[in-house]
Amino acid sequence: MDEEGSPARNNGSVITCHLRYQIDPRQISAFERYVTGWIPIVNRLGGTHHGCFLPHEGANDIAYALFSFPSLAAYESYREAIRQDPQASQLWQLSEQTGCIRRFDRTFLRPAFSPADPEANPQQPNTKS
Repeated sequence: MDEEGSPARNNGSVITCHLRYQIDPRQISAFERYVTGWIPIVNRLGGTHHGCFLPHEGANDIAYALFSFPSLAAYESYREAIRQDPQASQLWQLSEQTGCIRRFDRTFLRPAFSPADPEANPQQPNTKS
């Protein structure tokens, strides 16, 4: 994060991982220990954790987490490092032992800080006539 609290910008290559969890609502305490346990790991290994979001109103079995890395390469380095990380191993064991996570989906996003310029991004359709 920069001094104003915005994600660090790295020539537009920041990548944000959005995790959507389906959880066992009877294991919410175990899931909260699991999901918040990743915050210091992500931060220690070069990422910026944006928080965990637990059920409050509505569906009682859906939760989210978001974190960013300066690039896809930095995220891939993180993925390699957590395979050897004792704290990460403990969290995976917690998840397995409690069954607090039924399934999860991982989506990668890119931040948008200003309106897109169609000429600067050829992947977007040019609507100028």
